[in-house]
Amino acid sequence: MENLAWINSEISNLAEAKVSLEDRGYLLGDGVYEVIRVYNGCTFYLNAHLERLHHSAGAIRIDIPYSDTDLKKAANDLIIKSGYKDCYIYMQVTRGIARRDHIFPEGITPGMVMYVRPMTPLPDIEEVSPASCITLPDERWLNCHIKTVNLLPNLLARQKAYEAKAIEAVLYRPGNIVTEGTRSNVFALIDGAVCTHPRTNLILPGISRQIVIDILHETETPYEETAFTVEDLKKASEVWLTSTTLEVNPVSEIDGEIIRGNVPGNLTLMLMKKFREKIALECKGD
Repeated sequence: MENLAWINSEISNLAEAKVSLEDRGYLLGDGVYEVIRVYNGCTFYLNAHLERLHHSAGAIRIDIPYSDTDLKKAANDLIIKSGYKDCYIYMQVTRGIARRDHIFPEGITPGMVMYVRPMTPLPDIEEVSPASCITLPDERWLNCHIKTVNLLPNLLARQKAYEAKAIEAVLYRPGNIVTEGTRSNVFALIDGAVCTHPRTNLILPGISRQIVIDILHETETPYEETAFTVEDLKKASEVWLTSTTLEVNPVSEIDGEIIRGNVPGNLTLMLMKKFREKIALECKGD
């Protein structure tokens, strides 16, 4: 098994892969990305990830130089040649290679890279570790719906969480309105209804977030895409995070305050099981 990279249609060992020093993604953060989970050698919700990649690229006026068919084939080739069954694909497109300048250069071709790395399979549901979180002001820009490679505010907040021995930092805007985590979307069961921040420019529309919303709809569970505060979050009877790498992860405490009731609660546990069922259905393997 081998970590492999795909750069503009060429596959090489990841350790030997190279991009130009003048790639605008490296110099200016002028690019967007996706992370796709692979189970049993099968990409999970790849179409949704590619749709979001197109949205992000279009939002910063980059035309992806490959068709979805090309990208799907490239991802599949990487998985097969790597030999990994449980892994992730990182996919990135930048504006291309040019002399450093804030103005968009003319006549250059966007650069496309992806690579594959193994992931430890997630534990059985009953062995998933509940997350402890801290809350921090959301100091990011106002276009969080674009999955850009500019992640410095996320990194700084995540580092503070790490230093506080927490798994995630839950971010909030003025008025203490909860937006999302540094790498996850946030859900809370408040007064019998599930709440999560509405899909606006202030959050990334997570693929796992949408899967959970679909499950809530399918199971006729009351939910609202509505703003709620840090104070509401701390009074919630259940809280969980969603992301490509976390799936559905229960939260046990926030800023040192313990979530009331069992963790995971009944609703969180149901969502964890239903999420795994969707994985099993889509990624049956050979």
